[in-house]
Order: sequence, then C-alpha cells, then structure tokens
Amino acid sequence: MAENKTLLFSVDPKEEAVLVSESVKGSREINFVERVPREANAMLFDAVATLTAMAKSPDFDAAIFRAMDKVCRMIYLKHRQKNRDVPA
Repeated sequence: MAENKTLLFSVDPKEEAVLVSESVKGSREINFVERVPREANAMLFDAVATLTAMAKSPDFDAAIFRAMDKVCRMIYLKHRQKNRDVPA
C-alpha cells in the first residue's frame, strides 16, 4: 500500500468476513484489496465490528474512533505481513 492511501474496513456479517479496501486521500475512488474471513483473523473481525458499532453510536467520539481505526490498521498490517511470509 502506498503512503498516500488510506485503508478502509467494513464487516460483511452474512459472510462473517472483513472487507479491506483502500483509497487515495481526497479521492472518491475506493479499490477493493481483499476479504479476510473471520476464521482467518478473529481479532481483526472483532476490531472492525467494534469500529463499525462506534460509528453508529449516538455517543460518537471522533478521537476514540480514530484510535480504534489505528488498531484495525495495525492488526490488518500484521495479518498481511504474516500471511506474506507463508509459502503458497
């Protein structure tokens, strides 16, 4: 992922997976990156589910939301790095 791109996360509750996308800052274009099934990374799924719930909360707090988004990015980047090291 290039430095000027932002990771975006969403939960697909029907398929129990995290959808990872990226977007160039300031752009309206969103590119799908990958689908991470819950069984492949339950921690990522739970973190993104929490992020989604926070966004819907009537007590929304932007600072806490940004902090949770950073947690999701950290978990995802570690997941991606770990899976890159596994031979196909």
